[in-house]
Amino acid sequence: MKSEHLTLRQLNLMVRDAIEMQMPDEYWVEAELAECRERGGHCYLELIEKEDATNTPVAKASAKCWRQTWQMIQPYFERTTGQALRTGMKVLLKVYAQFHEAYGFSWIVTDIDPTYTLGDMARKRQEIIRQLKEEGVFDLQRELCIPLFAKRIAVISAAEAAGYGDFCRQLEDNEYGFKFEITLFPAIMQGEQVESSVVEALNTIYHSIRDFDVVVIIRGGGAISDLSGFDTLALAENVAQFPIPVITGIGHDRDESILDMVANSRVKTPTAAAALLIDNLRQV
Repeated sequence: MKSEHLTLRQLNLMVRDAIEMQMPDEYWVEAELAECRERGGHCYLELIEKEDATNTPVAKASAKCWRQTWQMIQPYFERTTGQALRTGMKVLLKVYAQFHEAYGFSWIVTDIDPTYTLGDMARKRQEIIRQLKEEGVFDLQRELCIPLFAKRIAVISAAEAAGYGDFCRQLEDNEYGFKFEITLFPAIMQGEQVESSVVEALNTIYHSIRDFDVVVIIRGGGAISDLSGFDTLALAENVAQFPIPVITGIGHDRDESILDMVANSRVKTPTAAAALLIDNLRQV
């Protein structure tokens, strides 16, 4: 056994000192979020960089944002972008290197630039819109007309949502005594499962398409950060090519989602969607 040796802690302390001496500054770095989770008020991130041509990961790293910093960064980021940090998002982070003798290496986040993420989101939205137009489906829904006697309504909404209750009450209590047939197709209306859940509901409606005059997709209020699921290519393609008119009332008016853009009619709220249907019958 060698007479001169180091303990693991001594070796790690040497690494820590070397990193602190060689990398004393903070650095702005762009990366994609492979994972983002909160625990104990702190935010833990897994960062990834992918090769543009093949989408193959070429770099990975862990990062942490401590509670005191996260409490300032999070609300500002969400207010500015209208989005919560989530998997797949491109971000620009200010970080410094930290090596702890017991916990290893990590990048410590001190700031996040929301304007970088806004730019990336805008690029993605424009790319989806461009692709929909190239496919010739962007304006298909607007070529349809809401039937004169549109009374059989397929509704895609969260079953317990207040907006769905408001929509039903508005139709049922209309001053003209019109009778509507409302069929609910439950779906998840916030978060990453919006796309798959709403597409599944549309597919179910399609199998009994002759039973309905229009589809209404509604979601009442909620955080703007929950609306990212309505800006996806697959959902937009399904709505754009649906054979009967689709009305959206997603409960927000700060931004127009891609789903709103391709729908036959877009209104601000679930109650406004009900009012549109009542007014359609009144005019008839």
